Amino acid sequence: MMPIRTMVVALALLASASAVAQESIVDRWYAALLKADGPALSELLANDATIRLDDIGVTQSKAEFIASMDEWQTAVKGAKIRHKIEAEMGDTIAVRTCYDFPNNDMTTRETFTTKNGLIIANTQMTIGENCDGF
Repeated sequence: MMPIRTMVVALALLASASAVAQESIVDRWYAALLKADGPALSELLANDATIRLDDIGVTQSKAEFIASMDEWQTAVKGAKIRHKIEAEMGDTIAVRTCYDFPNNDMTTRETFTTKNGLIIANTQMTIGENCDGF
């Protein structure tokens, strides 16, 4: 039987590895989003993933979100995206994001829920009309 101390260390290592994996998914998400890279985003999303845009009350399926990349490519041209992880709660990670477009910027709070290394849910909400103090 494994001593309790060894089990605690093993659980801590697993939790740390899970957090690193989630952060990697988030980093890859924003890199692909900045390029409007539909295939890369598709690889990060589970087949039954949902993307919820709270500000406009829209929930998209994976297919609908990927189909919007042509339009997004025009919007994101010349933009920068910066993000900071705010909290990690189990399989969900909360991120504050600055979308710095050429003519305006905005701050959002986004959550990513992952399962088996894929995003199963993403929710986005605007929390600032600019990126001041980001």
